[in-house]
Amino acid sequence: MADTDKLDAVALLKKDHRTVEDLFEQFEKASGDGRKERLAQKICLELSVHATIEEEIFYPACEGKVEEDLLKESFVEHDGAKVLIAEILGGGPDDEFYDSKVKVLSEEIEHHVQEEEKRMEGLFAQARKAGLDMEALGEQLAARKAELTQQFEANGIPKPELKTMAQTTV
Repeated sequence: MADTDKLDAVALLKKDHRTVEDLFEQFEKASGDGRKERLAQKICLELSVHATIEEEIFYPACEGKVEEDLLKESFVEHDGAKVLIAEILGGGPDDEFYDSKVKVLSEEIEHHVQEEEKRMEGLFAQARKAGLDMEALGEQLAARKAELTQQFEANGIPKPELKTMAQTTV
C-alpha cells in the first residue's frame, strides 16, 4: 500500500511540496553533471505529475469555492513552470543556462507553494474552509499520481499542455 493512500488532498499535495523542496536542495549541493541531470529529471517528473493532478482534480474541485484570482494565478504559475521544465528536459547539464533554469524553477515553485500553503488565505486553507471532501479528493489524487508517475517513468514526460499561454512558447 502506498504511503499516500490515506492522506487527505492537502496533506498529499503538501507532501509533494516537501519532496520537491528536498530535491531542489539536493540539486543545489550536487556536483557532477550526471548527478545534477538525474536530480533535475526527478524534479521535472515530480512537478509534472503534481501539476497534472492539481489541474485535473484539485483545482476543478476548488472552482467556485475559493478566490477565483488565486486559482487563475495557480494555473499561470503552473504554465511558467511547465515552460522551464520543457527547457530543462530538452537540454542538459552542459547547456550554459541549465543550472540557472533549475534555480529559477526552484524560486517559482517556492513562490507557488507559499501561495497555496499560506495560513488563513492560501488556496489550501480556502479549500478546507469551503468544506471540500479532502479524503475523497486525496484518494483520487493518490490514484492519479500513481498512474501518471508510472506512465511518465515508462514513456517520458510528455510535452506540457499550457492552459494560459500560447503553445508556441514551448
